[in-house]
Amino acid sequence: MAADEECIRARLEAHGVAPTAQRLKIAALVLEPAQHVTAEQVLARLSARGERVSKATVYNTLNLFAARGLLRELCVDPARAWFDSNTAPHFHMQHVDTGELVDVASDAVAVTGPSQLPEGTEAAGIEIVIRVRRKAP
Repeated sequence: MAADEECIRARLEAHGVAPTAQRLKIAALVLEPAQHVTAEQVLARLSARGERVSKATVYNTLNLFAARGLLRELCVDPARAWFDSNTAPHFHMQHVDTGELVDVASDAVAVTGPSQLPEGTEAAGIEIVIRVRRKAP
């Protein structure tokens, strides 16, 4: 077993994910380097490598990884789910012309947060997506 596969296996196990062969293949594609991917992109990359993994398995695996803290599911596009391998606090910029997502450091955006929260609650996070497009000529 390669050292990289052993590291991925240990990372999955540390997050309570059983490291099946298909999960290891998907994890190898999405966990490093920091990136934003859709299930369709993961499926296409697996197919390009000659790997046979069902669309349902890819979706289920990405959702499992998100539920266990290995990925963040992003709500930037109502047509498809995006997943982010950078789970540290940060925001996003979406280029609406291309659909590309780019990380924005959390200290690069001034956010004061909600002034009042319902009694008995605390803020669990703030999601910000800055949408940009090319200027019209």
